[in-house]
Amino acid sequence: MTEQKSTSAPAPYPGIFLTFEGIDGVGKTTQVQLLAKWIREELGREAITTFEPGDTLLGRSIRTLLLNPEPTAAPVSARAEALLYAADRAQHVHEVILPGLKRGAVVISDRYIDSSLAYQAGGRELSSEQILDMSRLATGDVWPVRTYLLDMSVEQSHRRVAQVRGEQPDRLEEESASFHERTRQAFLKLAQKNPERYLVIDATQSIEQIQAQLRDDVRKLVEQ
Repeated sequence: MTEQKSTSAPAPYPGIFLTFEGIDGVGKTTQVQLLAKWIREELGREAITTFEPGDTLLGRSIRTLLLNPEPTAAPVSARAEALLYAADRAQHVHEVILPGLKRGAVVISDRYIDSSLAYQAGGRELSSEQILDMSRLATGDVWPVRTYLLDMSVEQSHRRVAQVRGEQPDRLEEESASFHERTRQAFLKLAQKNPERYLVIDATQSIEQIQAQLRDDVRKLVEQ
């Protein structure tokens, strides 16, 4: 991957933008929901939980195109996949993320630009410069103030996905172990290049241990 950094200064909105990243099965959704509940109850702030792809009306249609595991689903080339994710993200920022930030909410997204950099530029081995340019255009260069990378081995994540999804993984989950390992390593490289934005957390810890680390960091961000 390129040595170019993937982040710029966060936009000057009164809200706080947080993102969660990692390969499938690391527990992002659980942690997002618990953290949002804590922010509302303990910090007294509005907390919006959202996700990519698919958390808008347009996004739901795009998600079906991207992740449909059925054998009859339309094939999606690597470049088309990247463009579809960018389209979903553009609508996501327009409808959900920016309105929340402008009114002062804590917006927490399960996946964002870094997922495209990891999955399409890492897993698919497309140009990270092109993916980054595409994502910046889609988002108007809106970046999170903090990205939480929940990290665990591909083997462990696959076991978790199998327990939850059973016999019906989505199109990305069906990819090879080598694809997912490239994606995991791409996430770790992004964290190394952006230490001021990333916090890497060992996802093999208990839910409570992970949540404690998240809450400690969010409290500091809110108090800044």
